[in-house]
Amino acid sequence: MTPPDQSFTPDRNAAVAALAARAAEVTREVARVFVGEPTLPELLLVTLFARGHVLLEGVPGVAKTTLAKSFASTLCCTFKRVQFTPDLLPADITGTYVLSPNEGTFKLRQGPVFANVVLGDEINRAPAKTQSALLEAMQEFQTTIDGETRPLPAPFIVIATQNPVEQAGTYPLPEAQIDRFLMRLRMGYPSPRDEEAMLKRFAAAGAAPAVRGILHPDEILAAQELVRSVHVEDSIVEYVVRLSEFTRRHSLVFLGASPRASLALIQASKALALLSGRAFVLPDDVKRLCPHVLAHRMVLTPEAQMEGVQGETVVREALEKVGHRREERR
Repeated sequence: MTPPDQSFTPDRNAAVAALAARAAEVTREVARVFVGEPTLPELLLVTLFARGHVLLEGVPGVAKTTLAKSFASTLCCTFKRVQFTPDLLPADITGTYVLSPNEGTFKLRQGPVFANVVLGDEINRAPAKTQSALLEAMQEFQTTIDGETRPLPAPFIVIATQNPVEQAGTYPLPEAQIDRFLMRLRMGYPSPRDEEAMLKRFAAAGAAPAVRGILHPDEILAAQELVRSVHVEDSIVEYVVRLSEFTRRHSLVFLGASPRASLALIQASKALALLSGRAFVLPDDVKRLCPHVLAHRMVLTPEAQMEGVQGETVVREALEKVGHRREERR
């Protein structure tokens, strides 16, 4: 049970119900094109409502770009796609000033970062200098071009895809870059049933069906404001800190989850609670999102990397050994 002061007002309850209905529409619409893990569209919505960015990781051909494009199409927002390549320059992302021959003045030619939804396809195929062009945009929601700072459209989200770094021609994302992603969602091969469904649906049709726009920018901004009002008990905050602290003290971890990671986990949990129709965060929200929010931010020791240990392994251990205060009292 939750105390009365943690409940939404009737108007907000109606807003939450309406938002949950719209979110369900989004997931159904994405499912018309994307055949795979059904929770992925919901996690993309969590990232969007938490004002974060998401990294989709998986081997080529598992529909990372399809998921990103179909999700972006459900948002009635401006959308730009950047295909990252080894010769891509930072100005190709942020934009640059070009000379206007008729007027004899320099005018800003805005790059694709000036959009509500930016899809960075195969982001780790560009070197670190180009990847870092997104750092300011992802953290500050602005970009600086020739010393002039310009705000980005609101809402703003970066959806990036990357292949495993073991693939040829890829560059590992710098720690500062990967820490800006609220979540990393790993996409493996589909189940045999999902793959059969995908083949039956698209082998004959050829092209994927058009996706209908559902969420408008003002609805997204309202949802982001609503997330701020979701209640988080002190015990939940303590639980998140203890989970992060566990990763920092682990013998297989060189760099553990940062305070930014703890804040990201809180924000994502609030967004998930909202999509679940609640005005407060539960420990289960934290547990569900913890692997997606914390695992990619950790740097493992060389010995752990040689043994094939992954960040998710450490997170699972943290969830097993670190309990919420109420659970520990039982």
